[in-house]
Amino acid sequence: MKKLILTCCFCLLSISALLADTIAINHFVVKENPFAKDEIAFVAVDTATNIQENVNGVFSFTINGFVEQLRFDKGTAFYRHKLEKSSFIYARHQNDNGTHSMLYYVYRHDSKLTPVKISWLLLVAIPVGLVLIGYLFKRFIIIAVIIFLIFLYFNYHNSLQLGTYFQSIIDGLKGMFSS
Repeated sequence: MKKLILTCCFCLLSISALLADTIAINHFVVKENPFAKDEIAFVAVDTATNIQENVNGVFSFTINGFVEQLRFDKGTAFYRHKLEKSSFIYARHQNDNGTHSMLYYVYRHDSKLTPVKISWLLLVAIPVGLVLIGYLFKRFIIIAVIIFLIFLYFNYHNSLQLGTYFQSIIDGLKGMFSS
C-alpha cells in the first residue's frame, strides 16, 4: 500500500513538472549594445516595454533572412555582428504563440547606433500617399514618381529588399487581426 501511494505521489509530481510554464518571447526591442561598439542587442519585453528578466536560454531568430541562435541572459541577447553603416534590421521570432516580427532602421552616427522602429503602417502610408498626391494634383505626378523611386532606392541601398518590405506589412496585418 505504501508503495502504491508513493508511486501515485511521484506520478503527480512528475506531471506537475511537465505542465510548468514555458518562457516565450512575445515582444522584443532592438537597442544599442552598451558593451560593444557597432553592435546591437535584443531585449525581451512585455507589452509595457518592461524587460522580462526571466527570459534565459537560446532562442531562434531570423534576422534579415538569416537564422541566428541568440542566447538570452536576464532578458537580453547580444547580436555579435558589427554594423558598419546605417541599415534596416528585420527580426522575426516564432514560438507557440505565433510569429513576432519587428522592422528597425538602425541609424549610425558619431560611432553610436540609434534603432528606430518602423511601423508597417508607415510602409503602407508612404506609397499610398504618393499615389494620392499624384492622382489629386496632376502636375505632381512626375514629382511623386521621382520621390517614390528615391524611396525605393533608399530602402534597397540600406538592405530592405522588396520581399522583406511586403513580409513586414503582411506580419503587421496578421498581428492586427490576431490581437
